[in-house]
Amino acid sequence: MVTSHAFQTDDTRLYPIHAKVIAGERLSANDAISLYRTGDILALGWLANLVRERMHGDNTYFNVNRHINPTNVCVAACRLCAFGRKKDALGAYTLALEEAFQTAASGYSEAVTEFHIVGGLHPDLPFQYFLDLIAGLKQRFPQVHLKAFTMVEVAYLSRRAKLSIRETLGQLKLAGVDSLPGGGAEIFAERVRHVICDHKIDGDQWLETARLAHEMGLKSNATMLYGHVENDEDRVDHLLKLRELQDQTGGFQTFIPLAFHPDNTPLQHLPKTSGMLDIKQIAVSRLVLDNFPHIKAYWQMMTAKIAQISLRFGADDLDGTVIEEKIYHDAGATTPQGMRRQELVRLIREAGRQPIERDTLYRPVLRTETSVTVAV
Repeated sequence: MVTSHAFQTDDTRLYPIHAKVIAGERLSANDAISLYRTGDILALGWLANLVRERMHGDNTYFNVNRHINPTNVCVAACRLCAFGRKKDALGAYTLALEEAFQTAASGYSEAVTEFHIVGGLHPDLPFQYFLDLIAGLKQRFPQVHLKAFTMVEVAYLSRRAKLSIRETLGQLKLAGVDSLPGGGAEIFAERVRHVICDHKIDGDQWLETARLAHEMGLKSNATMLYGHVENDEDRVDHLLKLRELQDQTGGFQTFIPLAFHPDNTPLQHLPKTSGMLDIKQIAVSRLVLDNFPHIKAYWQMMTAKIAQISLRFGADDLDGTVIEEKIYHDAGATTPQGMRRQELVRLIREAGRQPIERDTLYRPVLRTETSVTVAV
């Protein structure tokens, strides 16, 4: 455990922030700006690690999960995306329900505890397709947690079905949705969304959809896409809006910073994020989002090596085995499309942390050669 007398920095802006962190006081917008602009990554990491260990000690969480992307057909044309296709474009696909069930079964060999389900905004698929998809998965895999559909997808389905957001969420929950992923948040600032994702719901609509989900008892994650055309102020605005909603609902479980991958997108002229920025984003997130239980270093986007280092810079979660991730690999990610449970455990232990296999709700999973039990 780190101790306060060990803190040293040549960046004088960090000393009042250090005092707040030691006292457990909330950081301001100006504090967050200072954290982004410091060049002392080790001092920043020291502060974030202090909070991380205060909350979780050495525990580092992971799960055994599988991604299912039922379609990449999408009416949006977001400049940030290499995954979506128009329905008649080369590479466009939509899984028939039986294909989706077979996809789920094909990645089930390691006793998966979660299916992570996201896709495109399909112009023709009826709402019933998605209800049948969820109900069919729940029937075939009753013990698997279904984390399904981003706030963007929920809002789109509600318009297609001519239902309110609340009614749409209610039907999805009744079909078997257990929680929601955090994608589609991107950056809430309107100026930025106009450039990178002007076909999506705006930031306020994303937040309101999350609020309604939380009020209905559905937990969710939250994300932020960084490293494109946003600035430090945009990032801070995003974090503070998430923190404010979390104060009100308590429904967010995990915050996941997502590094932008420009390859194969209309923004491919932009440089990729640096390792320094990736680590800094993890640390700032841990310090600013004091009411978020978990900060995830999503190894698929930042590489396993950077994610491993992030366990000493504020992150306490590495995500999971993630069989066959498509969205970020279409954008040029060169990480493996999946990782075995044993490899995740090795990465965590080599970082000097204690691996804890979890389910989606962060309950410990007790695994033997013949069974998987979730501790309640």
